[in-house]
Formats: sequence, C-alpha cells, structure tokens
Amino acid sequence: MNRKAFLQTMITLASASLGLVAALARNEAIKAIIKEVLQTGESITGLLTYAILATVVAVVVVMLLGRAAARIGGEAAIAREAEG
Repeated sequence: MNRKAFLQTMITLASASLGLVAALARNEAIKAIIKEVLQTGESITGLLTYAILATVVAVVVVMLLGRAAARIGGEAAIAREAEG
C-alpha cells in the first residue's frame, strides 16, 4: 500500500469519525430541545416526535444534496426511480 492511498484512507476515516461525533452531539441537542420545549422527556411521545423530526430533516437534506449534485453535473447516491 503506497503512502498516498494510506493518507487518503486515514483522512476518510478521520472525517467519518468526526462526522459521527458531530451527529451524536446534534442528536443529544435535539433531544434536549424537544424535552424542554414539549415537556415530553423520554416518553414515547417525545421519542416519536424526535424520530419524525429527524426523518423529515434527513429527507429534506438528501433531496437538497441530490439537487446540488445534479446542478454540478454529478449524480446523487440515491436515485429517484419515479423520474423518467
């Protein structure tokens, strides 16, 4: 394995690790906000609210990234089958 490939792999792993840490921090912050604002705590209602909110945000972000990729001439990782 050459140095360039090794360095690229290390950068990829470090980026993924830091992304995971940031995602977990956002996860805790969002749960705390829902707990504070909705007064739901760790109840089923609070967890479902969080799950729905996280899903909606994820869908919107993936759609926006797909559009951005199309604008620059790339392809989205997830292709929409309904488009013809």
